[in-house]
Amino acid sequence: MRSRPTLTWSPGPDVLSLAPGTADVAPVVDAVRDGGVVVLSGAGISTESGIPDYRGETGSLRTHTPMTYGDFVGSESGRQRYWARSHLGWRTIARAHPNAGHRAVAALQARGYLDGIITQNVDGLHSAAGARDVIELHGNLDRVICLDCRQTTPREELDVRLREANPTFEAQATRINPDGDVDLPDEVVKHFHLVDCANCGSRLLKPDVVFFGENVPKPRVERCYHLIDEARAVLVLGSSLTVMSGFRFVRYAAKSAKPVLIINQGLTRGDPYATTRVNLPLGQALTNLTTALL
Repeated sequence: MRSRPTLTWSPGPDVLSLAPGTADVAPVVDAVRDGGVVVLSGAGISTESGIPDYRGETGSLRTHTPMTYGDFVGSESGRQRYWARSHLGWRTIARAHPNAGHRAVAALQARGYLDGIITQNVDGLHSAAGARDVIELHGNLDRVICLDCRQTTPREELDVRLREANPTFEAQATRINPDGDVDLPDEVVKHFHLVDCANCGSRLLKPDVVFFGENVPKPRVERCYHLIDEARAVLVLGSSLTVMSGFRFVRYAAKSAKPVLIINQGLTRGDPYATTRVNLPLGQALTNLTTALL
């Protein structure tokens, strides 16, 4: 059974009654200094690389509804709409570079402070910054999978094939979203041509990412739980934790009496479980953190 997508979250009394988050990273420094930390990152860590988040002050959910798994597999018109918009948006994702936050996480891992990195992002920027063995909870836009034969191929290969199939396709992206989707007029979308799987001929090509309403593969989830079991503390970076796929690890850590530290601008669903909440831009907060530790 596939879960229903949770697109929005409204803070309840348990969150609203909490004291405001601090601007002091010292408690995070003290926790990270002891090592054994697992990072759980969200879209907020990539905003300084030019990729907006979903739920911040300028988050794309205010004007954009992401593609759901049901819409994608349910009709060719849904796939046409997705691939026309993603084909354009992919160019922006592919050009994005790691920012100070990504580099700080990689540096903390290299110095032995982090035992693991779990990211909800699909942009690959943690790995591009030099982080190792990153668990990409929701997959990576760099890959494409055929839902029939299950073969995966590089996104660059599909990009070339789509360009060849749409030589006159010209459009301007007015907004890029964290999943690489953009907004395009229907008139532009309806003239976009899809391509088949080069291996089996299926029309069910999909980015190798977890869409809203789709389940994260069980082995991937189990790897994350194992990391939390072995961790001394969990550090959440730039995530509202609205989606259960990430929020569950915060609840699990707190239930196991492991410290949960959250750095995020604004309230999060995990705030009642946090031992420390820092309300700062991630680039600034992580620069302060690494300066104190490295």
